[in-house]
Amino acid sequence: MADVTDTHEEQPTLNRVIGPALLLLFVVGDILGTGVYALTGKVANEVGGAVWLPFLLAFVVALLTAFSYLELVTKYPRAAGAALYTHKAFGIHFLTFMVTFAVMCSGLTSASSASKAFAGNFAEAFDLSLGDGFALTAVALAFITLVALINFRGVGESVKANVVLTCVELTGLLIVIFIGAWALGGGEGDLSRLTEFNTPPGESITLSVTAGTALAFFAMVGFEDSVNMAEETRDPVRIFPKVMLTGLCITGLIYVLVAISSVALVTPAELGSGDTPLLKVVSAGAPGFPLSVFAFITMFAVANSALINMMMASRLLYGMANERVLPRVLGRVHRTRRTPWVGIVFTTVIAFGLIWFADLTALGGTTALLLLCVFTVVNVAVLVLRRDPVDHDHFKAPTVIPVLGALACAFLASPLSGRAGADYRVAGVLLLIGVVLWALTYAANRYLPDAVSRR
Repeated sequence: MADVTDTHEEQPTLNRVIGPALLLLFVVGDILGTGVYALTGKVANEVGGAVWLPFLLAFVVALLTAFSYLELVTKYPRAAGAALYTHKAFGIHFLTFMVTFAVMCSGLTSASSASKAFAGNFAEAFDLSLGDGFALTAVALAFITLVALINFRGVGESVKANVVLTCVELTGLLIVIFIGAWALGGGEGDLSRLTEFNTPPGESITLSVTAGTALAFFAMVGFEDSVNMAEETRDPVRIFPKVMLTGLCITGLIYVLVAISSVALVTPAELGSGDTPLLKVVSAGAPGFPLSVFAFITMFAVANSALINMMMASRLLYGMANERVLPRVLGRVHRTRRTPWVGIVFTTVIAFGLIWFADLTALGGTTALLLLCVFTVVNVAVLVLRRDPVDHDHFKAPTVIPVLGALACAFLASPLSGRAGADYRVAGVLLLIGVVLWALTYAANRYLPDAVSRR
């Protein structure tokens, strides 16, 4: 049987089965998950009781960038997202490669943070005392190994599965909001915390808020993945704008309400300790609620995030290898399972390193940092591609929006935002790996073209 990577036969087009409702569930389900479940407390550490403000500002920045994505996805309704837009706007192979690699790495850091959050909730669900050291890390490593095995086996993400998992994720957050409203209505909690800022001596409130926003942005990522579904969406030019904006507004509102409920019931200091902040909120607002049930809901939410991101990362690696953007060996497909097994192994090894050496805050911050850099490029690409007209009507963002989006994303990605140095160290190591892979691929394509073409 011929290897799928060796065939050059004309492939059928993707099946356009996704309508407005399913696309909305995809957008909402992709945004919800690890960010708010695991990092609400970490944001509280940065800003104090006004934890809702960074989530609100992160929503605004995401909304600005969403307008740029909407112009580009309706102008070029094809899969590939940021890499496609970067290639069309600038035509620089190295830049396209690094943007694509950054997107892949953001998936790995997101999956690694989900693994750590899974381990914390696993301990709560089964009432285990794993501490914060080796035992917890071992559970996270075992979980990411299980994800890799599922990925290797060839489990396909169907729309129905996405609907179910989205409902699970959404249920958990609605429980937090309902418990918060119930407790506050009964006179419990302290709403005065919502206007409190805990800033270190000598540091301004503004810097604390921007640092919190830079971290909270991790909770808002995911909407950009939906543009890769353009070729499987019915009439994407018409439905994408209203669906993506609706999905962002729904998740933004949920996040702000969760943040308000959380800090009103639990002090910022307590909320910021450990990797299971929302479990503490449920326990404080509804002591009789079975915490193991909520821990299982959280496990489903973060497990879904990990699986989606690891599948995306390995498939992206496979696609880049087949386009000779990466060494072709990374595009090898298993003959019986028909899965990109080398890409799966490669991305899993990197995830192992991230889980072992980086903490949850650094992983979430690195994910946001990588995507903020990508979003800066995308916002600029919108303006550059205005000189490339197409022969169909499409959504067009007011010029001021991508300008503001580029400036906001660049600022939040810069040290001026108060971003932790660990984010840059982790991102730097990952991008250095990317530069090495680019150099190897460039050399192979330039000096060994015949050998490459025969592979």
